[in-house]
Amino acid sequence: MMLTVRKVFPAAKLINDRFHVQQLMSEAVDRLRIRYRWKVLDAENQAIREHRQKKKEAKSKAERERIGKWEPERMENGETLPQIVSRSKHIILKHWSKWNEQQKTRAAILFDKFPKLLEGYSLSMKLTDIFNKKSGPDEARLNLARWYNEVEKFDYMEFNKVLDTFSNHSTTIINYFEERLTNASAESFNAKIKAFRSQLRGVADLKFFMFRLARLYA
Repeated sequence: MMLTVRKVFPAAKLINDRFHVQQLMSEAVDRLRIRYRWKVLDAENQAIREHRQKKKEAKSKAERERIGKWEPERMENGETLPQIVSRSKHIILKHWSKWNEQQKTRAAILFDKFPKLLEGYSLSMKLTDIFNKKSGPDEARLNLARWYNEVEKFDYMEFNKVLDTFSNHSTTIINYFEERLTNASAESFNAKIKAFRSQLRGVADLKFFMFRLARLYA
């Protein structure tokens, strides 16, 4: 696609869509959350197995009753740790300023148990703040370079794709700060085309389809 754009519009300045860049960072944080989710699920399953074994080895009914039924540990909000990690997907994809009270409580427990997840989330929000700040290309380049160094020091494999993207596309990412343009309008128009095509239940005559599009949206 980039090759086609360069051939058709040789003087055009390419811009990486900021929301796609931010999405990469959000996905990296979520992959880290998933890593911890499997970790706590494994720990819970191990605790259940140990409890069953202990009950199995009990020498009397009274001892088995004393051991009782296995109950998971519940946090101060009433949820188990696996539940908190599982239900936190939308929390870490959202800016902290948009959390409701329940999400704030859940996030406090989550980040207390997994401080590295807090660090990853903070780096993601820092990137969002850099894009939101009304700064020029030079200031943005400096801010992104500092942010990049922090992500590099964080050193979690889930963030390697983010680092590679910034290494390979730094120029087109910085170009956003000159015009502050996104491809939102193009995606909106693409959605209209898809909706129109679905109404027709497919395209039998491409030329006539393009003619109708031009008449509708030109």
